[in-house]
Order: sequence, then structure tokens, then C-alpha cells
Amino acid sequence: MARISVIGIGNVLEGDDALGPTVVRLFEAAWAVPEDVAVIDGGTPGLDLTAYMAGLEALVVVDAIKARTGVPGEIRVYDKAGILNRGPIVAMSQHEPGLRESILHAEFQGVSPPEVRLVGIVAGSIDFGCRLTPEARAALPGAVEAVRRTLADLGVAVTKRDPPRDPGLWWERPQFT
Repeated sequence: MARISVIGIGNVLEGDDALGPTVVRLFEAAWAVPEDVAVIDGGTPGLDLTAYMAGLEALVVVDAIKARTGVPGEIRVYDKAGILNRGPIVAMSQHEPGLRESILHAEFQGVSPPEVRLVGIVAGSIDFGCRLTPEARAALPGAVEAVRRTLADLGVAVTKRDPPRDPGLWWERPQFT
């Protein structure tokens, strides 16, 4: 059973929203983690993200973020307090409730992990299509490194894979881009 999970969330069919799944797959291809750490491509879970939190000591979420300041491709790491410090959103779809709402839901149920971190990458475009913007693509190595550093901060030792694995980014194949 995992005590720490790294979950990439986002829709791979909507431009930079694919950052979360892309980063976790690239991370897992390059780095091996201990058995008690799960690395998950979570897709678009909405409020179902709460179920991924139950019983964990720590959760690291990787996702594209909107930002009033900053530039596309900028990487930001938030702790639980920083995530909860923003206002509520108006849900426009079943996938809209985000990380903040899932943490609050988990807190209400008594299953929220004590440590939650968000590795957020400022999105450039969330348009339909399987193509990251150049700014998002350029941020990928830094985002993978941010995941590694965040796990190290949580006391997790990761090991570089040599050679790295294929990340299986099916949405980046020519027939989809």
C-alpha cells in the first residue's frame, strides 16, 4: 500500500492541460521510486481525487495551473496551506472541482494527508488538441526535477533509471498531434 502518491492530473486532449499526465509519465520513465510510493496518471478525476488521498502520508499533485501573474511554462510548488488559500470556484463540469475542493472534502471526511504539495506549471493554452505549447514543452525537464525535489523534501529516495523507460506518451504520436 502506498504511503505517498504522485498524481498527474489533466486532459491529454486539451493542449497544456496534458502537463500533469505528461510530467508524471516522464518522471516515472526517468526515476525509480520505492514500493511505498505510487506514481499515477490520474486523468481528470474532479472530486473523485479525494479517493486517491485516503490513507496517505503525503500527496504530490502535478497539474497545469492558471495564474494572474507569471508566464506560461513557469513552475510553482505550493504546499497544502498555499493550495487552500485561494477562493472557491464555480463548477462548470463534473471535472471542474479541483485540488482545493478535493482537499477540503478529504478534510471533512478525515482522510486528508497531512502533507499535500502541488507542482504547478502555468499553462499557455488549454485548447482542444494533443499538442503542448512550446513554453509548456520547455518546462517539462524542470517540472520532472521539481517532482524529484519535492519527493526528496518528503524523505523519499529516488534512483535514476539507466537507461530510462519509454514514457508511453501515446497522445504525442504523429496521428494525434
